[in-house]
Amino acid sequence: MDPFLYLMKIKFIKPLTLIISQSSILVGGQAVIEGVMMRVPGAYSTAVRDPDGKIHTDRHKFESITDRKPHFKKPIIRGALSLFEAMKMGFQTLQWSADIAMPEESEKINPIIDGLMTLVSILLAIGLFFAGPIGLTTWLFDKDQDPFIFNIISGAVRIFFFLIYLILISLLSDVKRLFQYHGAEHKTVYNFESGKSLNIKNAQDFPTQHPRCGTSFMFIIMIVAILSFAILDSILMFFVGEIQPWMRIIMHIPFMPLVAGIGYEVLKLTAKHRDNIIFKMLAQPGLWLQNITTKEPDDSQVEVSIAALESAFGESIEKYAGKTFEAEAIG
Repeated sequence: MDPFLYLMKIKFIKPLTLIISQSSILVGGQAVIEGVMMRVPGAYSTAVRDPDGKIHTDRHKFESITDRKPHFKKPIIRGALSLFEAMKMGFQTLQWSADIAMPEESEKINPIIDGLMTLVSILLAIGLFFAGPIGLTTWLFDKDQDPFIFNIISGAVRIFFFLIYLILISLLSDVKRLFQYHGAEHKTVYNFESGKSLNIKNAQDFPTQHPRCGTSFMFIIMIVAILSFAILDSILMFFVGEIQPWMRIIMHIPFMPLVAGIGYEVLKLTAKHRDNIIFKMLAQPGLWLQNITTKEPDDSQVEVSIAALESAFGESIEKYAGKTFEAEAIG
């Protein structure tokens, strides 16, 4: 593979790792290139199959900052910090997986080009999910000075862009395999939580859609952003009067950690009260979206996912065997 195409694949899949990551309070994980990362209490491990068919694992001990410093466990704060930790962990494991799955390409990368591609991928994400919806809403609708109506419309545009983005990338063969590993990760988590013996046959009996998936988290964040940004715009207009599109972009981006923190708390409520009709309706779109972001894996992909989970737990996995679990939410 050409090194430039390799960089394109890595850099533009990176934002996707946030979308399809799935972590529960007890166990969860994320699809990576030709593998899966699994996170358990106190550790995480990534399993990747190399071009020769061998499975490699990379385990690290891990303690969240919210566990080390309890004052960071406050509502909303814990969500923003958990999101940051998940992104950092996800990007690192994605790069490691690429080095294992595509060793020849990773050795040819120029660090300057690598940095430029990272910058381009960040700008693309900002343009697609912030500047684009704000600019299009400003251009098509005369509602700039009505914070709530404007953000309802721009929020709908953002969700539309998100859906188109998912549908288009799902057509790429590499992303399809990533989505298969995402499905394998969900099946393995289900298998573990069920208390049944952890093996390929049992895991394949479970669905690929999981109620605590990061896809659901992203959808909830976009809904929360509509109300949050409407309030933020109202405050901004109180101080500056007429609001301009560039003001919205500059103000909205720094407040995304706050929006993510609120979304985290909403997701916890939807998982805790999943039998409540209101929360069930709120969670349902995320499950529908997983028809795009998860695909049925083959047995070899499930094997990699199980290897990641067993490696993450190490010898301690025996104390969980035969027990059932149901975590509250991601993080």
